Amino acid sequence: MLIVGLGNPGADYESTRHNIGFMVIDKLIKRFNASKLSSSSFKGELFKFQNHFLLKPLTYMNLSGESIIKVKNFYKVEDVVVIHDDLDLPFGTLRFKKGGGHGGHNGLKSTDEKIGKEYIRVRMGIGKPQHKGEVVSFVLGKFNEDEVKILDEWIEHTCDAIEYLLEHTLEDVSSKFTIKKR
Repeated sequence: MLIVGLGNPGADYESTRHNIGFMVIDKLIKRFNASKLSSSSFKGELFKFQNHFLLKPLTYMNLSGESIIKVKNFYKVEDVVVIHDDLDLPFGTLRFKKGGGHGGHNGLKSTDEKIGKEYIRVRMGIGKPQHKGEVVSFVLGKFNEDEVKILDEWIEHTCDAIEYLLEHTLEDVSSKFTIKKR
């Protein structure tokens, strides 16, 4: 399985809402004591544990699919899981699905273009700003004080779900780990 966390590289984006996927991957790397692989040709940071891969694309969000397709093809991985922020869900929610549209998310749009739509999506709700014109500054903004209070717990819960997914069906994971509202 290839488990991908979407985000943007660099210190400027480190603790932003758009980088929640990277945050989960960072925790999974520690949890599984994953080994870093040489990844210059993959356009991302790639780690391995057991027979699974963890990927943080370094292409910036809008080109994430370029990194994902390189790893998927090179290692001939069938199952792909993409962890991403979701504006359409309230903050702190967690949902799982296979396939579907990109909903305007450029990281998913790029992934869909490169590998198709039939991959598992781990949707982490970040809420949305009051005005549409604030979307970019909102997703590239840092979590507020109230959000920071539950961030670690939410990320750990998501990691538990990913670990469970390694041995169980998507339906089982969804029924056990979905968070509808905080």
